[in-house]
Amino acid sequence: HTDYNGGFVFPGAIDKAMVAEIKPNGTDKIRAYSVDLNDYAEFGLNEEDKPAASWACYIFGVAREIQKRGGVVKGFDTAFGGDVPLGAGLSSSAALESTFAFALNHIYNDDKIEKFELARIGQSTEHNYCGVKCGIMDQFASVHGKKGNLMRLDCLSSEFAYFPFDPEKYGYRLVLLDSVVKHELVGSPYNERRLSCERVAEVIKAKHPEVESLRDASFEMLEEVKAELKPEDYSRAKYVIGEVVRVLDVCAALEAGDYETVGKKMYETHFGLSKDYEVSCE
Repeated sequence: HTDYNGGFVFPGAIDKAMVAEIKPNGTDKIRAYSVDLNDYAEFGLNEEDKPAASWACYIFGVAREIQKRGGVVKGFDTAFGGDVPLGAGLSSSAALESTFAFALNHIYNDDKIEKFELARIGQSTEHNYCGVKCGIMDQFASVHGKKGNLMRLDCLSSEFAYFPFDPEKYGYRLVLLDSVVKHELVGSPYNERRLSCERVAEVIKAKHPEVESLRDASFEMLEEVKAELKPEDYSRAKYVIGEVVRVLDVCAALEAGDYETVGKKMYETHFGLSKDYEVSCE
């Protein structure tokens, strides 16, 4: 057997990790035990074998997505756990998907699947087996995370770049606060927010054919169609378009060591998430 610290790529680079112990069992079944949930599931590797337990669907989905891409997965026994808090918005599901994608790529596929494809496998697992039409950011961060850096990802071209992140050098700290609100993407407003953005993009595209998604739109384009939009769709699109600009501003500020601007933009992001995108809490 081999231990995998695959949820996040570099052991010791961050404080939170997902770890799995895996042993091929010579059968066509996966026997999985969640240490944190004290729960066990056993399931096959065919489409009709999807398990009932939601946590087991992440492992099943990763195995199926590897197979659908022509990769090999055979039966194995596994126990896994970690200290990435569940339902805290810290991407525990992406960490779990990435852990098993890394491990199954290594055990059965000689590490032939590229890292970015491993992230896509996690994303497809969410889409096809967990009911969440998520983007690729969380899985990408798990696969490509690098200590002392933030990443800018272009989800369309798959291009990404690292930017230095060392706030303490400039007298600042990054603080995470526990809101004590449990977060679950399945059945949450997540899919509805995504639909809002897609609806606005379609309305703008009717006047500006070059606009494929909100990333291509400007505030001027949004104002042009405001009267045709539901108020909540307008607000959500306003947040997304503004966030695209903020990301670029923060990248420039990080390279300049300008953490005043980084902090200001972070506050703008949180305000927009709360008031315009409406995915915050009291």
